[in-house]
Amino acid sequence: MSSPVVIDTNIVLDIWVYQDPATPPLLLALKDGELRWLATPPMREELLRVLDYPHIARRRERDGLSAEAVLAHFDRLAQLQAVAPKAPYVCKDEDDQKFIDLAVAHQALLLSKDRQVLRLTNRLARLGVVVKKSQGDPE
Repeated sequence: MSSPVVIDTNIVLDIWVYQDPATPPLLLALKDGELRWLATPPMREELLRVLDYPHIARRRERDGLSAEAVLAHFDRLAQLQAVAPKAPYVCKDEDDQKFIDLAVAHQALLLSKDRQVLRLTNRLARLGVVVKKSQGDPE
């Protein structure tokens, strides 16, 4: 049975836009079904918006990568869920709350590099959510 995972937008960008060398194990785990990527429509909308930020658009253009191609990867691998209810712990960065809420609702691994999310690691652990910077990080 696959484990649920919630992946923040920065890590999604690391996988397909920046091709961070730390991300191939995560991508393989998603493709092999070892991890089941949970996302919501607002997460997809955020990704679409971020893909057009000037510095990211320049990177995509330099590498010949369209926003549509990144969204196609998202659509192929992410399993859309309903927006989750607000978790007991609130992130200072409102944009990151949706990732926390979904991870708490599904007791999912939360992959995030966001400092505000990482600050909640111990609190979220009380709710059964493990927060990591990448899939390969020790717990």
